[in-house]
Amino acid sequence: MNSEFTIAVHSLVYLASKPDRMATSDMIAHNVNTHPSRVRKVLSILRKHGYIATKEGVGGGFYLKCSPEQASLDEIYRATSIGSIKPSWCSGNVEEDCKIACNMAEVMDHIFCEAEQHLLSYLQCMTISKVLERVLAAEQQK
Repeated sequence: MNSEFTIAVHSLVYLASKPDRMATSDMIAHNVNTHPSRVRKVLSILRKHGYIATKEGVGGGFYLKCSPEQASLDEIYRATSIGSIKPSWCSGNVEEDCKIACNMAEVMDHIFCEAEQHLLSYLQCMTISKVLERVLAAEQQK
């Protein structure tokens, strides 16, 4: 899985936690502990999919455009990371007469596709609001 999904969820939860639900990319990057240009790349994806918008000028930044209660993690995963659960690898020498090597890639592709479907089913029940609740609960337990 790539880190875009984690950066996207973290950014959206951060924006949802702000009273005005707005922050600059530098503020978000500092909170995510990631380079601002990488955060801006992910924010661009989120903007394209309607989760956030931007306000130009003094006091501007990125703001949450979606409802945290309605933004499900499966949709965010689809926007940022679909297909990333499958590693890029090639198994065996398919030129040899070997039923394992010749069929392993196809079988593993199906396994990773099935695993991703299970992941999406789980993420469908989770929203940005629920993640924020968990973050706040974890803070209270400290």
